[in-house]
Amino acid sequence: MDREASIRQAFETAQANDHYSGCSQAVLGAVQDTLGIGNADSFRAATVLSGGVARRGETCGALLGALLALGLAIGRDDMKDTAAYGRATDAAQPVIESFKDKIQSAFGLTEPLESTLCRDIQARIFGRSFVMYDKADLQAFLAAGGHDPDKCPQVCGIAAAVATEAILSQKNDA
Repeated sequence: MDREASIRQAFETAQANDHYSGCSQAVLGAVQDTLGIGNADSFRAATVLSGGVARRGETCGALLGALLALGLAIGRDDMKDTAAYGRATDAAQPVIESFKDKIQSAFGLTEPLESTLCRDIQARIFGRSFVMYDKADLQAFLAAGGHDPDKCPQVCGIAAAVATEAILSQKNDA
């Protein structure tokens, strides 16, 4: 599969995956399937990162899934390998900035997206944030179209595409 087809597949798979809830797994699973990286253990580990870390509204779970995929592809294998740690964290910076830029563009945000917090992204997309661990607020999120293709699944697709693009670029640079 060529580069653009891989990026498109990751986007579409993540977008479809988020229908089942779990943005971090939606993204990580899409990238894993598209690029043949990771395994069931890495996928399972992402379970609690969705909704801004256990539905707490912290760092966007879709972005966390993207960064986990990047780490699977280029992360260090040995805790003492600080050079590999530095290379991986350096490679993460453009992923984060590209994610923010593409969210801003996709959702027509007029002000720059300064934060990657789930609650801040929700506020920009929905006009409010949701306390996802509160069952009533989770239902309000769903009623507001939270899992409609042009809402959080779109965020997941963007995160998966950005991660896939970065990983493919890293492989080409290696």
